[in-house]
Amino acid sequence: MSLSVAIIPVTAFAQNCSILMCNKSKKAAVVDPGGDLERIIEQLQRMGATAEKILLTHAHIDHAGGTAALARQLNVPIEGPQEGDLFWIQGLPNQSAMFGFPPAEVFTPDRWLHDNDTVTVGEVTLQVIHTPGHTPGHVVFYSANDKLAIVGDVLFQGSIGRTDFPQGNHEQLVHSIRAKLFPLGDDITFIPGHGPESTFGQERRTNPFVADHRG
Repeated sequence: MSLSVAIIPVTAFAQNCSILMCNKSKKAAVVDPGGDLERIIEQLQRMGATAEKILLTHAHIDHAGGTAALARQLNVPIEGPQEGDLFWIQGLPNQSAMFGFPPAEVFTPDRWLHDNDTVTVGEVTLQVIHTPGHTPGHVVFYSANDKLAIVGDVLFQGSIGRTDFPQGNHEQLVHSIRAKLFPLGDDITFIPGHGPESTFGQERRTNPFVADHRG
């Protein structure tokens, strides 16, 4: 494995914030820092990791609420999501008030991400896959070498992301999963935005929303 991964459930929504660390360089990316920043920083310290960037799958409050504050605290850039989520970023203060979260700041990513872009974590390169449906600007981070995908709220063990939010689209989400994620391989482990890990193969066989038998 070229990457070490730590998962820190954050916020009242138990969102899976992930720390991806390059084992060679000890450089790390924090994926989806929704809140509880002190726990994220403690985990970085436990790993002996140096954070070099924040990566965002999408801009819902439980994934992006702590982004501006953590970027400022660590002095690191923000990469992602895709521009379709700009309205969600601009609405973070309203989202935080609506769900009773600590006040969240609006920010501008240092880099918007697009389909087939790559991002680096130390010496490791991840592919960016644009996966709209849950939000229009949602992206997934994929390491072919590690057979690992960070899928945010697109796919879960036994379920899929909600599509009843503004600009959600159920058909688009199913297409993102079946046409963009499942072809990566049955043996790919994915870390969802909530709940336990699974593999694309397990979901192709058993997921009641996107299994092959529903095709």
